[in-house]
Amino acid sequence: MGAIGMNEIMSIPTGILACDAMLKAAEVELVSAGTVCAGKYYIVVAGEVAAVRAAVEAGRTMAEGLLIDSVVIPSVDPQVAPAIAACTMTERLNALGIMETYSLCAAVHAADAAAKAAEVELLEVRLGRGLGGKSFILLTGEVAAVEASIRAAESLEETQGLMAKSAVIPSPHPDMLRAIC
Repeated sequence: MGAIGMNEIMSIPTGILACDAMLKAAEVELVSAGTVCAGKYYIVVAGEVAAVRAAVEAGRTMAEGLLIDSVVIPSVDPQVAPAIAACTMTERLNALGIMETYSLCAAVHAADAAAKAAEVELLEVRLGRGLGGKSFILLTGEVAAVEASIRAAESLEETQGLMAKSAVIPSPHPDMLRAIC
């Protein structure tokens, strides 16, 4: 799985149609899809770069004028898709990094940049469900690595104006594991 792609659409029926079009357009794996606040629908697929590009384009075409945002990341970090699909369990939190975005696509960009910037473990990329359309990313690692990852995500051109707030907890309480997953 080399690439990840996503469409964010301002209509649930159109989003479901776009999801079907994306899955029929190319040999891709559905990572996640669903409704989010404000009546939006998102679709995330993964696979080989050309297939992901073809699938995302098919979804964009189906979305017509209702496309909010779209992204294809050709060499995505391998932690991103599993972190979108579910909260990754870890035995211990070193430092805990939290990033909040105003856009679902910005969250995927931020997660990829963070994972590539330093040795961190992506715990979760929560795409907008029950968050008023916002998204957030949870990651762990050594304090300096978590801080470097967040700086890298915040400096991306694709996240400019779309990052809400970030925080680093250097030594979270052990019970925080239950609070975040």
